[in-house]
Amino acid sequence: METFSSKDMALKAQKKILSKMATKSMVQMIIDDTSSEILDELYRVSKEYTGNRSEAQKVVKDLIKVVVKIGVLFRHNRFNEEELKLAQNFQKKLRQGAMTAISFHEVDFTFDKTVMSDILTESRDMLLKLVNTHLTTKSHGRINHVFNHYADPELLTQLYNSSGPLKPHLNKICNGLNKLLENGTL
Repeated sequence: METFSSKDMALKAQKKILSKMATKSMVQMIIDDTSSEILDELYRVSKEYTGNRSEAQKVVKDLIKVVVKIGVLFRHNRFNEEELKLAQNFQKKLRQGAMTAISFHEVDFTFDKTVMSDILTESRDMLLKLVNTHLTTKSHGRINHVFNHYADPELLTQLYNSSGPLKPHLNKICNGLNKLLENGTL
């Protein structure tokens, strides 16, 4: 028997359309200014670290696509009880990561690349488990791409180097994360 569902088709179409529209101008219409500023700084960090503009754009675009698709899944109540619990744990892990990033930034000589990398890796694994049955292999690849990029211990070391060229970006990222934590967004 054929199992056609217009609701499923609409969801797939919406995810596809939104992922195609993951441009900077479109993102600014969907997300708040603080999140947009953080994404801009993450792009700059990636660009300076890799020396490759297109790779930096791809990482941030992958991040945006994943966030949009997960938002669509939430909006359409696609997660079961177990997945919703996992989503809450993922959100807690992100919050922990943000607070850790800020703490490492604010308190000199406390940065530990292993701790930060582990938090990002654990977050990636939780997210992959959450979307396992909902997103395509290509989207799973995007999640891996984003988290593996930002969990790179060498990138993190350069980012937290107090006299390094990435320090101004870290300042802005942490200021943005602080705002998101204070207003309850994160």
